Amino acid sequence: MLEGIPAPPNAEQFSELVKLRLEEVSKSSGPRESVTVDRNGTPLHVEVIEVPLVDLYFNPNTHRIRAQCSHDPEQERELKQFPWGKDGQSYLFHLLQADPANPTKRDPDFDVLKDDLRKHGQNDPGLITHQGILVNGNTRAAALRELGIQSMRVGVLPSSFTWADVSAVELALQLRKDHRRDYSYINRLLAMEEQAGLGRVPDAIAKDFRIQVKTYEMERWILQVIRDQIARSASADASLRLVDFEDAQEKLKELGRDFMNLAAVDPDQAEILKENRIAAIMLKFSKTDVRNIKEGFLDSYLSDVLPDGIAPEITENHESEVVIPGLGAAAPSASPGVTVAQEISRNVSRVMACISSSGVNEEEKEKAEAVRVEVRDAFDKAIDRAGRDFRLRQRKQMAPARLMDACAAIDLCVDELVKARGSRSLDEAAFDEAVVKLRESMQQLARQAGRGKQYPGEGVSWLLEAAAAEGS
Repeated sequence: MLEGIPAPPNAEQFSELVKLRLEEVSKSSGPRESVTVDRNGTPLHVEVIEVPLVDLYFNPNTHRIRAQCSHDPEQERELKQFPWGKDGQSYLFHLLQADPANPTKRDPDFDVLKDDLRKHGQNDPGLITHQGILVNGNTRAAALRELGIQSMRVGVLPSSFTWADVSAVELALQLRKDHRRDYSYINRLLAMEEQAGLGRVPDAIAKDFRIQVKTYEMERWILQVIRDQIARSASADASLRLVDFEDAQEKLKELGRDFMNLAAVDPDQAEILKENRIAAIMLKFSKTDVRNIKEGFLDSYLSDVLPDGIAPEITENHESEVVIPGLGAAAPSASPGVTVAQEISRNVSRVMACISSSGVNEEEKEKAEAVRVEVRDAFDKAIDRAGRDFRLRQRKQMAPARLMDACAAIDLCVDELVKARGSRSLDEAAFDEAVVKLRESMQQLARQAGRGKQYPGEGVSWLLEAAAAEGS
């Protein structure tokens, strides 16, 4: 028995079948197939046998669909209580065929895999425990069952393997570069969290996932942000789920990068940015729209258009400190802006949870939907204004930025001119043509810079004088 989960039914009989098949393979004089797996950095070769597909169990702990298990809370509870039961295994079978971002839909990639198996058969063996639990090849087993195939080729892990060993082997196989199908984003985050829970250091985990340590730390932060929103959304009848954030990978990564950069200079503004963006992500705004939520978004754009009841009223005597019970000491409380932003995202999370939950009656869902439409409309107006202002600032800064680029190019030209003069390799005619072109460009710049300026600054005044002197 692997720790934490009881053995499947008929585990002893299946284990005896495995021993018998392995014995037959070892005595066989023909070619023997094996699978190489990684066990804590050490390669381990395991024999491949063929077993009845009907005797294999989908792995309730597989990283492949861990986030998707939260799709249906009632079936998730059934799965946790009876992982080898008919209902729990049927739920896993459904999730293995489903779109990771929307488990109500079938995954086109599953049908591609199924078609490949129909045409070419099983190319690579799966991997199981001695008890018949699939470690690698859960999705393939689901496809083979749909095709009506009776048996499956599998490598067999040693009977001494613990759940930690099984999890590590599955993860190592998944992270091989030649693996066909990646984990979904949230399942990848959960796999990192699991490895940290096993006591592994960030350097080792980051190396396994082929990312930098700072990226690993940001991914852990993102998962915590998601868990915080799920906790905030929870009520007696509804809660957000991990799978609700499955299609927000790029938006969450941009949030992580921008939060870290802003937190280094202004932690409070970073918190407000995080809360505003996560609310927009839950409201299903596009990546471009979410990107328009920047520092100052709440005060400058959102607060004026939010409907009543979404943001709290902050009184002038807002407590600046919170007394720690039992210690008598005081700690700084969140700033008023952070409190408002947190309440907005909390209300958004509860509304979205109510709409998506099957445990909420239709009347409550209709009320929640009306609030969602109102809040989303407010965010839409605020994001539109913020985007227009940002584009205006960009246009205002474009001409000075171009001129600074030209200055840098001229500085480089000076260096190249000195070198060419020193080596007597300068093309004088070509250089003269370029200077004439520069003169024309400067004259055009002067004409445009002098328009409508009654009192030009020092730089523009010089430019106008230089152009006038050239003209005379």
